[in-house]
Amino acid sequence: MRFSKSFLPIALAPLAVSAVPLRRGTDNSTLLVLQFANVLEQLETNFYQQAIQKFQPSDYTNAGFSSSQVAIEEITVIQSDESTHVTAIQEIITSFAATPLTTCQFDFSSVLGDVSTMLSVARLVENVGVGAYLGAAHLIEDPRVLTAAASIVTIEARHQTVLNLFASAAPIPQAFDIPLLPQEVLAIAGSFISGCDLGVKANPSLSVTNTGAIAVGTSLQFSSPAINGSTSGFHCQMLAGGLPFSISLPIDQCVVPSGIVGVVAIWITSDDQPLNGGAVDRNSNAIVAGPLLTFLDVQASAMGSLVRTSSNSLPPPSTTSTVPPSAASGAVIVNGISMVPAPSATSSA
Repeated sequence: MRFSKSFLPIALAPLAVSAVPLRRGTDNSTLLVLQFANVLEQLETNFYQQAIQKFQPSDYTNAGFSSSQVAIEEITVIQSDESTHVTAIQEIITSFAATPLTTCQFDFSSVLGDVSTMLSVARLVENVGVGAYLGAAHLIEDPRVLTAAASIVTIEARHQTVLNLFASAAPIPQAFDIPLLPQEVLAIAGSFISGCDLGVKANPSLSVTNTGAIAVGTSLQFSSPAINGSTSGFHCQMLAGGLPFSISLPIDQCVVPSGIVGVVAIWITSDDQPLNGGAVDRNSNAIVAGPLLTFLDVQASAMGSLVRTSSNSLPPPSTTSTVPPSAASGAVIVNGISMVPAPSATSSA
């Protein structure tokens, strides 16, 4: 059931009033997390709103959707959810006698060139959102705010599933998601945000420069403003959901191993010590850059093929990608996200 805006004050009451008493003080870390979540939800809201305004039904049909209505309906629902999250979080911030941050500007012009690229970046946005809530949970000292945040992250995870299906990828590729610390979130999504101070210093951004498809056995090459000299001693760290520690490899031997699927986070560190899979105990001192997120869509989705008829549902290279035209069948990398085309979901004779 979807609720109208007139119903919103009643729906938000458990979050903004009962769960968090009005006009009370709160600890700085909880308020910082709330403001951070407020901005990320604004980013998501603006992203989907701009996508809805730009793309017509024919754009979805040209991108391989068997029904443009299915895609447009789901994108519209997701946008409405994100907008509702903004309202709820801002209500909570106001209840703490603080002022919600509303001065941020969001620029998605580089990733709204076509529907396929937009949907690929939507996967990035939702996975970053889930990771952000998971990575900030330990910073929230008020249990009522933590409960409110948990009620949001479950919805973000459902968005993930829909967008995975739109990519003809496995809808639930892993049993666990990857928690991301605030500085790691901004390393991925910070390039979309300007005009405001979130109170968090972003890690240097990281991108993959490979021009072919990224899959098991691919030797990865990297670019980052933080990598501008010798990389002696540097290691790449690959982390998939559920792993207790990252897979640590010398940067010049950073080959995608077998056994990892779905979303994978990759950092560059100055030593060989694996990063902790949990946000609480992750040592950030040795991180040089990242993470970036890559999607290893090694398992096709029969369900996804009912939504999109094209065998390669991921975006072709364009001006928004670092992949040259010669790599049209390979991965597409946008703002640190690498997309690996899922194999066609066809049945054998």
